[in-house]
Amino acid sequence: MRPLIPFLFSLSLLAGCAASPPALAPAQAEWGELHFAPPTIVPDAGAIFALSDEMRAYLQGEIANQARTKGPRRALYDALYSTRQLKVKYDDSLTRTAAQAFAARQGNCLSLLIMTAALAREMGLDVQYRSVQIEPSWSRGDALYFVSGHVNITLGRQFGEAGRSTSPGMTIDFLPPGDTEGQRTSDIGEATVRAMYFNNRAAELLGAGRVDDAYWWARAAVAADPGFDGAANTLGVILRRHGDLQAARRVFARLLARTPDDVLVMSNLAQTLLALGEPAEAARLQARLAVLQPQPPFHYFEQGLAAMVRHDYPQAKNLFQRELARDPDYHLFHFWLAKAELRLGDAAQADRQLELAMNSSTSPRDASIYAAKRDHLREQLRSAQ
Repeated sequence: MRPLIPFLFSLSLLAGCAASPPALAPAQAEWGELHFAPPTIVPDAGAIFALSDEMRAYLQGEIANQARTKGPRRALYDALYSTRQLKVKYDDSLTRTAAQAFAARQGNCLSLLIMTAALAREMGLDVQYRSVQIEPSWSRGDALYFVSGHVNITLGRQFGEAGRSTSPGMTIDFLPPGDTEGQRTSDIGEATVRAMYFNNRAAELLGAGRVDDAYWWARAAVAADPGFDGAANTLGVILRRHGDLQAARRVFARLLARTPDDVLVMSNLAQTLLALGEPAEAARLQARLAVLQPQPPFHYFEQGLAAMVRHDYPQAKNLFQRELARDPDYHLFHFWLAKAELRLGDAAQADRQLELAMNSSTSPRDASIYAAKRDHLREQLRSAQ
């Protein structure tokens, strides 16, 4: 089952997850004449890690008392993990600032990382962010696909005169230890974390259809860390959605020149070229994509949806099961398998898949929808008896 409190970051739209030098900072002059409405909320870098009065009061009261006996690192760790203290819940529907996550007592992975860092720094602890090299996680919303990587945070690391770490510190990671044990990590700076926050908000706004707002948040992400390629890729997707195809093409082309085998950027560029009426160049990239990634994410799922439209429910079931074999923890795959099972007359298996969809969902809203569908199915079964 997908952990209910993973520490994933960056809802980058078809983007790579790790920052990679040298920096890429596409200048607006290269994009052409763009016309976006002013943002309804101006991106504010200062608000991301800012503490609220409630957070300071919590540190001065609850945490300070425990820190005297446990030490500051352990006191903060216990506050985050103990169900008797902060009681933070996972919710991937919105990326929050530190103060927003604390007030709501919930947030997605990046929100929890930001909140942890803000509290730790106020306690005088050294904070280090690390990117963990695990398999990226994919999700889907309407016609958009999202990919996320993984980061965690280390508190209280000590350094010697030569800048070498003399104490490993305490790592806080909301994935189970077995999921990240032995994986390679690399340090990232706070500028990258700020870029990830702005990038998440841009992706969320775009997913909600607010293209103009998304543009300004993506711009803020690029400005925060020009070396974070995920932000430039998100910007390219927004430009394409806005109809600025030549500008999007230039952004994707620059990214692909830096990382020639990046299938995510390659896919975005191929789609943009098709929209520009350049099928030959798009076909060249698509042929390369077919070699590098014969079965891209959601490959079997999309085929399964097509089979459902054809009323070929046995084939749809088989295809959804094949997609689940690749990603057994994605709630949408369980939901559609439940629909196929129901069409095939297996209500018990449909009920089981709806339960799995509910348990693997990463937002309270999705969980409640699946629970309602499961309850409705069970009520129908009781009425038929």
